[in-house]
Amino acid sequence: MDGYEPIMSFGEEAASSYDDEVRGDEAETVAFLAGLARGGPALELAIGTGRIAIPLAASGISVDGIDLAPAMVERLRAKPGGDAIAVTIGDFAAVPVDGSYRLIYVVYNTLFNLLTQDDQVRCFENVAAHLTADGVFVVEAFTPTFLMRLRDDQYVDAEQIGVDEVWLDVGRHDPVAQRLDESHISLSRAGVQLFPIVCRYAWPSELDLMARIAGLRLRDRFAGWKGEPFEATSRRHVSVYQSVGR
Repeated sequence: MDGYEPIMSFGEEAASSYDDEVRGDEAETVAFLAGLARGGPALELAIGTGRIAIPLAASGISVDGIDLAPAMVERLRAKPGGDAIAVTIGDFAAVPVDGSYRLIYVVYNTLFNLLTQDDQVRCFENVAAHLTADGVFVVEAFTPTFLMRLRDDQYVDAEQIGVDEVWLDVGRHDPVAQRLDESHISLSRAGVQLFPIVCRYAWPSELDLMARIAGLRLRDRFAGWKGEPFEATSRRHVSVYQSVGR
């Protein structure tokens, strides 16, 4: 996508509506992560508006965060409990924090916001450097199988259709670069609004190799936060990595 920078996807406009649609898996996500944290501390990469971090902290886990976008963090700070979470503004692939964590996690495809394989490997390496000896790294991401079925590697989907507003999701897939250029488009009497986002996806096996490069190994992989078995038809995965030495 010409002229795209990741911060464009998480500015004031995006932050103001980010929490409007509840995804519905918050409770099971927090329960899963709390079980792995075993009292903490925990670190969320790309903490955003605190959708997961705030309830995880409320469960008794000490949670820190990293995020690129000040506008998203402002939304977190405005929520009850948000001020108690230490957030570092910066590149989450660098993991620019001190100390070690029993749990580090990145959810909802956000690892794919790192747009090169090098940056994704760098993220795994820096995560490994900040894990305790018994710590784990959790990645939630989509499986790219559906992209292989696109006609001409592109699509237009009607996300919402209302009397006063229509939302479209427009995407273009580059299977060689493993990139998805996408824009959510609002059409209303007020005009047209564009919400672009780009991701560089990776297959689960590629993530496992990144983990190996960083000195980690796959411990578990599920199809969701309830521990569902991961199968060939699974649309997403929740992968848990730990030190190779364990």
